[in-house]
Amino acid sequence: MNKYLITYDLKNKGIENYENLFNAIKSVGPWWHYLDSTWIVKTNYSSQQIWNILAPHLYKNDHILVVKIDNFDKWGWLPQDAWNWLNL
Repeated sequence: MNKYLITYDLKNKGIENYENLFNAIKSVGPWWHYLDSTWIVKTNYSSQQIWNILAPHLYKNDHILVVKIDNFDKWGWLPQDAWNWLNL
């Protein structure tokens, strides 16, 4: 499986309910979500396929980025279980 970074800027938070978007992200495959606007998912889908799954749950003024990450160099300050998941 590949890993994809999904990050977004949701412009209607507090006005609209994004629960359907979050459920759509979770449906893509095993997921990591330790940062507010960032998810990493493991899946066999392409970035375009992920976008197609998520797009119906976004509003026109929202922004989203889906990027494939391969054996990425990473560093930061996270709980140990976050690092454990990232290193799988």
